[in-house]
Amino acid sequence: MSTTTDDSQGTATAPAASAASTPIKVDIWSDVQCPWCYIGKRRFEAAAAEFPGQVEVEYHSFELAPDTPVDYEGTPIDYLSDRKGISRDQASAMIDRVTGIADSVGLDYHYDDIHQTNTVLAHELLHWAKSLGRQLELKERLLKAYFVDGRHVGRAEDLADLAAEVGLDRDEALAVLADHRFLPAVKQDVAQAAAYGINGVPFFVVEGKYGVSGAQESATFLQVLETVAAEREPAGETA
Repeated sequence: MSTTTDDSQGTATAPAASAASTPIKVDIWSDVQCPWCYIGKRRFEAAAAEFPGQVEVEYHSFELAPDTPVDYEGTPIDYLSDRKGISRDQASAMIDRVTGIADSVGLDYHYDDIHQTNTVLAHELLHWAKSLGRQLELKERLLKAYFVDGRHVGRAEDLADLAAEVGLDRDEALAVLADHRFLPAVKQDVAQAAAYGINGVPFFVVEGKYGVSGAQESATFLQVLETVAAEREPAGETA
């Protein structure tokens, strides 16, 4: 799998792509408390909107900090400082930087209101929503809840409320989280990430062939989509 990293400048010019009847499949490994995942989502969406073909997106689970308690006692600055072994001033500067970049893609992060938490239940809920064809709506709601609205995304009751807000059944959401029926699917995603060598998110796998690491600029995502579309052309012409 060819990979584009955060340092990629995307200088190569991809061949022009024509709209394909078969959507290009993009698998995205992401965590709902990853600030770059929300930024990367917006940048990818901008690329997909510009791309003339169809794109099919599926989100996969990745836990950035599976050892985090559901009710973390501390601020995001405390968390970053402790986890990364940096000063509080450095952690604050990191938050200011990512908040500014988020603002550039239309996201209003409110770090003062964030509840650091464990996200395994959120991932289980996303797999349930995927089984109902509603994963994309719930993914957006969870990210906005965490980074913009100051909502808790680690507790079953709060997650059930958020599920209901996108039209899913609240009682069923609670039942799903109580019996952990989608936990094996979460673990399978995590195992697949390890098999791909993914150690950070967001990570985009396009057609199972090209890997794009990080919240790249939209132009980079568009280039990869156009490359995949162009590579399909010979097969389409000979069919």
